[in-house]
Amino acid sequence: MKSPKTVILALGSNLGDRRGFMQQALEKIHENIGWILEVSRIYETPAWGFKGNSFLNACISVSTRLESEEVLIELLNIENELGRERTDAENYQNRTIDLDILLLENEVIETETLKIPHPGIPNRSFVLQPLNDIAGSDKHPVSGKKMSQILKETTDTSEISVSSEKLTKSEMKFHFPAFNYIAVEGNIGAGKTSFSTMVSEDFNAKLILERFKDNPFLPKFYENKERYAFPLEMSFLADRYQQLSDDLAQYDLFKDFVISDYDVFKSLIFAKITLHDDEYSLYHKLFHLMYKELVKPELYIYLYQNTERLLENIKKRGRDYEQNIQPEYLMDINKSYLNFIKSQSNMKVQIIDISGLDFVSNRKDYLWLLSEIDKAVN
Repeated sequence: MKSPKTVILALGSNLGDRRGFMQQALEKIHENIGWILEVSRIYETPAWGFKGNSFLNACISVSTRLESEEVLIELLNIENELGRERTDAENYQNRTIDLDILLLENEVIETETLKIPHPGIPNRSFVLQPLNDIAGSDKHPVSGKKMSQILKETTDTSEISVSSEKLTKSEMKFHFPAFNYIAVEGNIGAGKTSFSTMVSEDFNAKLILERFKDNPFLPKFYENKERYAFPLEMSFLADRYQQLSDDLAQYDLFKDFVISDYDVFKSLIFAKITLHDDEYSLYHKLFHLMYKELVKPELYIYLYQNTERLLENIKKRGRDYEQNIQPEYLMDINKSYLNFIKSQSNMKVQIIDISGLDFVSNRKDYLWLLSEIDKAVN
């Protein structure tokens, strides 16, 4: 899964409800590309390079997990949705909306369809003025000059004025920081690690991830469950207890809350399935001695995926030792989780069916998932 990057986009319109088209574009960018970080003032300028209506122009910065070509595709789709008409003519034309990628952090990209940084930046005041509003101290990836300096040096003397109209960015209307500690749970392959990581990046949370990759018993367990079930579950319990004890005890002044991609009670859930009765009895006693000492999550989110989708995800991520997991095993795990959830009275629990979603690749699915959580907790 990709970490977010900041892309700076230019918006322009000179047909119809110019500000309205730009605002609609802003909202579609939020829905399809990423979080709107900053929005410049709107500037009005004469048509540049052709005779036409005057333009409104602005720049925005966006946090996105999309690659540059993916951003370009989304922008073209938005332009089409907002009625931009393209012709084969080489000269500039009037347009309902014009969306361009100006910068993608310090990257320099040149393909047949895309050039970043945008080659027109140094020579266009209608780009440099709004760009200076939100990124005046940023350096051009090629020249190394600050955008504010490029604005001073530009040879474009076109008339430009600040418009009284403004664009309004979509806010992050989610309230995770109302909780100090959130646990995200789900079956094997449900997407809990991906979702927890995305939330931590987008909402300034301290992230606790289960260290299953470091467990030497896990591959052995999938080869010989009878022999390795007990040492596997004991090693997981010890590691989870130590990790949560350490991480939850260390208060981070720079983070708003804590999110984990597991809750320690999963140890008991899996142990119930994998251990013999006598082993489970001993394990149960040890677990509760540890469990009572741990901080409990204030919000427990269970991401439900149907078995078919879980198997698809497991196959896709390609961990060798998971490829022989049987559907019955996944169904048993799900039943155990639901039984645990039903027994909870002192913890806020939310079950969300995400079987038809791909919140990692589809931002609309991610926003839907966030909104479902937000509706339930407010």
